[in-house]
Amino acid sequence: MKNMLCVLLLSAIQPVMAQTKLEKAITNLEDHYEQEKVYLLTDKSQYAAGDKIWFKSFVFDGYNRSALSTTLFVELYNSDKKLIDWKTVLLTNGEGSGDFQLKEDLPEQVYFVRAYTPYMTNFSEDFQIVKALPVYNPNSKESLVISKSSDWSAKAFPEGGTFINGMPAKVAVRISAGTSFPESWSGKVIDTQNPKTPVATFKSFDKNVASFKMTPASGKKYQAVIQDNTGKSQTIDLPQASENGLSIEVNSSKEGIKYTLKGVNLKQQLQGYKIVGFINNHLAYRANINHLTNEASSLIPTKVSNGANAVFQLAVFDEQDNLVAQRLCFIRPGNLKIEKAEIVGQSLKPTPRAFNSIDLSPESYFKNYTVLVSEDNGTQSPEEENILSALWLTGDLTSKIDSPAQYFSKTANTEALDALLISETWKRFDWNSVLSGAAPAIKTVSQPFLSYRVKPIKNNALLVNSTVNLVLRAGKGDPVINQFQTDQNGYVHLNNINTDQPLNVSLFVNAEKDKDASNDNLFVTVEPLVNPAPFTGNFPATKYTLVKSGENKTLPPSIAKAINTQKNIKKKESNDIQIQEVALVGKKKDPKEELDKQLSTGMFSSVNATVFDFVNEDQHAAGSVNILDWLQGRAAGLTFQRNNSGVNVPYIRGQQAKLFLDEIQTDPTMIASLPIDNIAMVKIIKGSGLIGDAVAIYTMKGNMKSKSTKKETNSNNTAVIKGYDRPSEFPIEMIDEDAPQKIESDTRETLYWNPNLFDSDYVPPRIKFFNNDSAKQFKVLIISFDEDDNLLFDQQIMK
Repeated sequence: MKNMLCVLLLSAIQPVMAQTKLEKAITNLEDHYEQEKVYLLTDKSQYAAGDKIWFKSFVFDGYNRSALSTTLFVELYNSDKKLIDWKTVLLTNGEGSGDFQLKEDLPEQVYFVRAYTPYMTNFSEDFQIVKALPVYNPNSKESLVISKSSDWSAKAFPEGGTFINGMPAKVAVRISAGTSFPESWSGKVIDTQNPKTPVATFKSFDKNVASFKMTPASGKKYQAVIQDNTGKSQTIDLPQASENGLSIEVNSSKEGIKYTLKGVNLKQQLQGYKIVGFINNHLAYRANINHLTNEASSLIPTKVSNGANAVFQLAVFDEQDNLVAQRLCFIRPGNLKIEKAEIVGQSLKPTPRAFNSIDLSPESYFKNYTVLVSEDNGTQSPEEENILSALWLTGDLTSKIDSPAQYFSKTANTEALDALLISETWKRFDWNSVLSGAAPAIKTVSQPFLSYRVKPIKNNALLVNSTVNLVLRAGKGDPVINQFQTDQNGYVHLNNINTDQPLNVSLFVNAEKDKDASNDNLFVTVEPLVNPAPFTGNFPATKYTLVKSGENKTLPPSIAKAINTQKNIKKKESNDIQIQEVALVGKKKDPKEELDKQLSTGMFSSVNATVFDFVNEDQHAAGSVNILDWLQGRAAGLTFQRNNSGVNVPYIRGQQAKLFLDEIQTDPTMIASLPIDNIAMVKIIKGSGLIGDAVAIYTMKGNMKSKSTKKETNSNNTAVIKGYDRPSEFPIEMIDEDAPQKIESDTRETLYWNPNLFDSDYVPPRIKFFNNDSAKQFKVLIISFDEDDNLLFDQQIMK
């Protein structure tokens, strides 16, 4: 929704030279209240311990993908607010992706994913996304069940916030619940002096909201009596009606937003009143009333948003620039501006393990797609939230809304959405604060990519205002020499670093006169300047509760399938290893085998092991922070998760692996401090022998020397920058029909995940996946944006 128009209604208005309080507030809003919001898509809504969570993030500045931030922090917490894992995600055009590997021994409970940009920390934590994900574990002593609690409360909201005697008013009734909302509810409005005769009746549109119309009379007190489907009832007071004030009525249609203002017992009637309309923090509409009248109305055309959908904030101010009424409404309800995917071909087969494909048009204006394909079980259960509801509702409104995606579905009730917006106010800024001139303190300025502060030290002294040379090497790339001048505090700043592989930083200083250059007296440290922020808020309430598990624990069908899929992955990896080992039978022993024989004892001998030789082979490990970081992605089934100390902890097939140093069990912190050039061999042992899953590290013996260090030597003048977390690659499973003994039952739920399917010049975008053993139809979700940030959202069941 770029290039938003601003419509000014200026009939009977004379130009004013001095800037009024309201005009200053408008300038304040546009200059200081730009904010971001995040939508996080996950491949599933619930997981089994040991699963991998695949996620795609979309960061918006208003209703466009944000250009403010290039970094997103995504964190995984347990229900006790303990940080389990975190990712630093690179954002490109507001989009980024990643994954979390869950441990197999995670207790069954609800876990929470928090996502935010550094710039978002300048504002309330309430606008950071915190997504609840239930995780099941068949071995856990507690079980997740859906709470049957029906505790709820209700509140009435007159349209615009005003309730005037003798003036017809539309009133929204809103239900709030900590856990589960009642399925349905209804109510009546009574005059407390005559409770037997209802003034109005209403019935809920959905679990959230209802509305009714009434005309309050002077001297009357009104109450609403509400009853849910279980028989629970609650009586609430309606606001006390005023004898004077402003009545507002708003109606949204495809032509625009029509508003009508009526003044009651006002000294100067509506003369001097101002009407402003904002979309996010940008002025979209303004009108002044400069003549005596008790009634004014106008149609705000949809061109205020270039015809795009948006939440429109209408506010009315009196002649003293005091806020007297405000109302949220939706532009073009029931007429959503959403593009659909152009599918030019498809080959879908419901047969087990069949190859399937969906071809998208190469001629489309949309070039990059996020695609998720899952098995559809035929239940047709509606989704609770999607990118539409996050973009237009929950990204900006902090109160809990049950199933917000329903308001933008094919069967959406536009009257329900309007009642919901009557019950809300725009919470990203408060008009009274803005009118007073208050502005948020921007402590964290948005900056491109990552930044670091390098501290060079020579002979235990800071190098202040000195020339130093830093050699930067990304991964296995060529080193680049850069000359820097340290500042008055002795620091060098590395800004705008964009890398998803370790960046080696080496310090060199020119030799002093008549002295040889030496690196022995140099030391360098690197401090990140773009850092995650601690979470100080509370997690949202969920519909789940934990109970003690019985003897025969029952798991949801999708979780049982997920656990079976994990077993299949382990079996497939084991078969692949065995095939590799068979291929090696009969070969002559090589130096690696001799080294293994020399260092390993019988307990650590295993046919199901992967060996890395640092004595006879150059492993190019000097650029890594430690051996655990170097091992990432180098052995099938071996993954890592960072602990609270920031040290990578190894997991084999989802289970934490034992760590051995020279065959003595140790901990990750000890291994992380071990110099890589002291390591002779690393052995990854998978579930065999007497020690089970393990990572065994052996140090140099006798005259051994690391071949890696013959070319690359670690020393104190070197530090390593981690950079962004690189997303894992989603496996496109291919099941060998000729060897069904490998996997007896393929139960994968997520069949295809691609957060960046793009249209190249040579290959049109193709979605390709293999069926599992039971899917007869498929849930296909496709999301994309074109260059003008027009949204493509296509969600359908395909057969």
